[in-house]
Amino acid sequence: MSANDRSLPRGRSYALLRYAPYVLMLVPGLVWAGNAIVARAAAAEVPPLGLAFWRWLLAALIVAPLALPHVRRDAHVMYNHWPMLILLSAIGIAFFNAALYIAAHTTTAINITMMQASLPVLVVLASYLIFGDTITPAQALGIALSLTGALMLITHGDLHVLTGLEFDVGDLWMLAACLLYALYTALLRLRPQVHPLSFLFATFLIGALLLSPFYVAETLHGHPMPLSANALLAIAYVAIFASAVGYFAFNRAVEVLGANTAGLSVYFVPVFGTILAVLLLGERPQIYHGIGIALIAAGVVLAARRSM
Repeated sequence: MSANDRSLPRGRSYALLRYAPYVLMLVPGLVWAGNAIVARAAAAEVPPLGLAFWRWLLAALIVAPLALPHVRRDAHVMYNHWPMLILLSAIGIAFFNAALYIAAHTTTAINITMMQASLPVLVVLASYLIFGDTITPAQALGIALSLTGALMLITHGDLHVLTGLEFDVGDLWMLAACLLYALYTALLRLRPQVHPLSFLFATFLIGALLLSPFYVAETLHGHPMPLSANALLAIAYVAIFASAVGYFAFNRAVEVLGANTAGLSVYFVPVFGTILAVLLLGERPQIYHGIGIALIAAGVVLAARRSM
């Protein structure tokens, strides 16, 4: 058991997160399924840097009541590791999400989802280049199966759609976002050994502070954050679910399963997006839905087997 595990409360909710790796991987996929959709839907009204700034500031305030007792105990450890803390906050919190939201203003939802499908492969590459990590043939096959399943869902079962995709500057922003998050995922093993809530609060707050000058510049250049119901709902969703809930589960998944396996959480985004579309939007389930979800599930089980 790691120092981080010893610092966790012994409550039942934490026991679930400690001993159920599949739950850890499912939660980010569920809450992140709505992130790109919200960003794209709010693009006409909500400026990207404003959405990113308020997302992290509100998320820091949400976790603060639970985190502050641990922050007081962990402050000296975080201070001693401030360079890594700032680096992780910059690449995984501030600039990753800013790039994603900028991309949502200039490219399509399907292109954003397509680019996100590359994340697990990029995580494997980053882990190899930085730490020399390798993957087993079974893990490689699992990643390939999950990628194929994700593409089935994204293209609605017609992989020929891939040949007709058009890319523009927004896709370059999305590629930058994916590269930053892959680097964040690989480097999470070097984070300060503090309570998970201390780490969340610190990175959320630092991320908001790093974004603040860019947010001010965006506002001064004629793109202030509107105080409309749609804007407030978008901020609430990305702060509570995509941030506080999603990042807590994802960071713990990386600790329990390792970066290469936890990175497969991204493949659950189109799975839950499909399920929500059927349940909430009345879309009819198709054969390719079942094939895609089955391939993703089989791939994740195969890739995660060594980590269980």
